[in-house]
Amino acid sequence: MRVITLLGLLCSALLICGCSSSKFKRYDGPPVTLVVVEKGARNLHLLNDNQVLQSYKVHLGFSPVGHKAIEGDGRTPEGTYRIDRRNPNSEFHLSIGISYPNAADIARAKAMGKSPGGDIFIHGRPKKYRDGTRDWTAGCIAVTDRQIEQIYAMVPNGTPIVIKP
Repeated sequence: MRVITLLGLLCSALLICGCSSSKFKRYDGPPVTLVVVEKGARNLHLLNDNQVLQSYKVHLGFSPVGHKAIEGDGRTPEGTYRIDRRNPNSEFHLSIGISYPNAADIARAKAMGKSPGGDIFIHGRPKKYRDGTRDWTAGCIAVTDRQIEQIYAMVPNGTPIVIKP
C-alpha cells in the first residue's frame, strides 16, 4: 500500500511539473542572427541569416513616426543597435534591452540641449493595452506576453537589431 501511495504522489508531482506555465521557455532551433523591426508595417522578424524564423505584430511608441530624438518624445528609435540586456522581472512580463542611445543619438540630443532618453526594450503587454488597437509605449516595442516568452528564449544578448521606418 505504501508503494502505491508513493507512486501516486510521484505521478502527481510529475504531472504538475509537466504542466508548468513558466514564462521561461527553451529554444533549440537555429540561432537568431538578426532582429528586424519594420515600424510602418508594425512587424518584428527574427532571422537566421536570410531566413525568417518567426514574425510578430508589434505596438510602438505613442508617436511612432520618425526616429527617437529626445527623452519623452514617444518615438521608437530607428537604426542599428544590439540586444544588450534582459529583465526577467519586467513590469511588462519579460523584456530584452536595445542598446539605444548610441554615440550619434547622444550627440544629436546634446546638440539640442536635451537627453536622448534610454531604457528602450522589446517587452510584453500589460492588461490595459491588450485590446491591441493602438501604439502606447514610451518608445519601446511591445508584443504579447506569450510572444515575448518566445523572443526572450530565442534572442541572445549581442544580437543585432535593425529598426526601420
